[in-house]
Amino acid sequence: MAARLLYLARHAEQDGDQETPAVGLSERGRRQATLLGERLRGVPFAAVHHGPLVRAAQTAELVARSLPGIPVYATELAGDHLPHDTDPAGLPSAYAKLLAGYSAAERVDGPRVTAAAVDRFAAPPEGDEDVLELVITHSFLVAWFVRHALDAPPARWLGLNHHNAGLTVIRFGSGGPPNLIAHNDVAHLPPELRATGLPPDYRI
Repeated sequence: MAARLLYLARHAEQDGDQETPAVGLSERGRRQATLLGERLRGVPFAAVHHGPLVRAAQTAELVARSLPGIPVYATELAGDHLPHDTDPAGLPSAYAKLLAGYSAAERVDGPRVTAAAVDRFAAPPEGDEDVLELVITHSFLVAWFVRHALDAPPARWLGLNHHNAGLTVIRFGSGGPPNLIAHNDVAHLPPELRATGLPPDYRI
């Protein structure tokens, strides 16, 4: 039975404030993205997809240098959205504050786009051949895909934090539930390039 092997990577480290949409990668982020590409060299991807923000696009460009001949597509489905309009009641104050920063429109549009991303990427492929795809995106969408694969309660996307250029792999087949094969893997990064994008007290 055919399966979709979905490779998910958070964009590499941005240069400065990630709240600025036009911000690109730092020099350290460029090294992270290059090493992620080298890690994935030879994987027979059908395509690379990335979100429209500059930091995701630049990460995809550097990764794609190690994947000659594989098409690269920008898509809003891999963008930086609020994945779920989570009720803040009973959540830790930090999570409640995060959720309060989203507008009413973002609370509608983000979950809508995220649901479309799940429909597109989190299912077995049509036909009899396995399909491997790489999606370079943002931490929230990676968290949502992991939560979805594990069939966890919707609010559990909160608290799943991802390294810049960390790699997560999920298998979607028709013979059973999704399989989480790798999560937040940074074996391709030397110690000095790991743990960026995480809160300082999460770094180990």
